[in-house]
Amino acid sequence: MTRLRQLLVCYRLQLRVMMFSPFEGFLQVFFPLMFATAALLVYRVNNDPAAMLYAGIGAAAMGIWTSQTTTAATLVQRERWAGTLELVVAAPTPFAFVVLPITFGMATLGLYSVVAVILWDWWLFDLPLQVENWPGFVLSILMATFSIALFGFLLSVTVVRYRTAWALGSALEYPGWLLCGFVVPLAVLPGWTQPLSWALAPTWGVEAMRDAAAGESPWFALAMCAAVGLAYALLAAWLGERLIDSARRHATLSLT
Repeated sequence: MTRLRQLLVCYRLQLRVMMFSPFEGFLQVFFPLMFATAALLVYRVNNDPAAMLYAGIGAAAMGIWTSQTTTAATLVQRERWAGTLELVVAAPTPFAFVVLPITFGMATLGLYSVVAVILWDWWLFDLPLQVENWPGFVLSILMATFSIALFGFLLSVTVVRYRTAWALGSALEYPGWLLCGFVVPLAVLPGWTQPLSWALAPTWGVEAMRDAAAGESPWFALAMCAAVGLAYALLAAWLGERLIDSARRHATLSLT
């Protein structure tokens, strides 16, 4: 119960901090709308309602991915810049229990982008969301958010050992749009990219969202999304402890 309370308190505090942060606020409010507008303007050229709906659902999830890849990768680095990383690592609370609530806070803010983009598509492009299975659709959104948060957790722990690893998040943002099939069908990508797409949980989360919207069964995609997300969590927990030990041995926690 103590660990659960610690997770909840950290989650609540970090969520409040991010809600009032100028950077996260701008990132979460305006970026998803910019991405969705650009994607739908491209698809509107062919005047294909099915393609527009495909891109609209994918664009709704892009904001969650962006909030994790861009922000989670700099999470630990900001602690390093502030000179508090050593205190966080030395605290009796396991490092994973400090980082995980923050990434979930970021993903929670990313949920805004789903609602905002759906309303934006309807208002600006006259593209109402047509969903045959609302319970499955909502569950798919939550599962995609959960798995992307765990991916952000995995990204953040790498920065403990490698000071320049924070740039990895920005490098993954745009390739992830393609590999996860947010706005481009995976079938049009080269065959060698398919294993990379399957290893990314958002691929399965967005597929579940589209299946639920079309009235098809989303359960296989949901199960795969949950399995890949759990793999992220296990890898991050295992990797985090070893990277912290390595950072202590090589004295790479601080900037100096």
